[in-house]
Amino acid sequence: MRQESDGMDLGRLVGYQLKRVQAALRSTMDAALRRHDLTTPQYACLELLDQRPGLSNAELARGAFVTRQSMNVLLRNLEDAGLVERPASAPQGRALPTTLTAEGRARLGAARGDVLEIERRMTAHLDAEQAELLLGHLERMTRALEGR
Repeated sequence: MRQESDGMDLGRLVGYQLKRVQAALRSTMDAALRRHDLTTPQYACLELLDQRPGLSNAELARGAFVTRQSMNVLLRNLEDAGLVERPASAPQGRALPTTLTAEGRARLGAARGDVLEIERRMTAHLDAEQAELLLGHLERMTRALEGR
């Protein structure tokens, strides 16, 4: 990585390297998930719903790192594909709790193996202790930026 005129080497910046990893991960996941007729945000949504059925649109949007407006479109597409279902009206308040259908669980199960293989490939050079250490560092970085 070449240095910028002020002497800064982008390759030595944690934020730059994190963005490179994120871009490579997203590209690899997009390619793998295409075989399952899913996008990365759709896969994230299905995983979230598998772990916590009934999440609201806003909760899903936060968990999948998309806007609420994007999540509305994403959920409509998943609903049209028969992968999720939402009630016609909210049981309480305005939030429509979303759940996976049997087809949604099956599609998620098929895609999950590919995603876990990508995760294994990405972390293959780390032993268990290094992986735990990295996860801890990443969590602390997130908290620092979020002011927690």
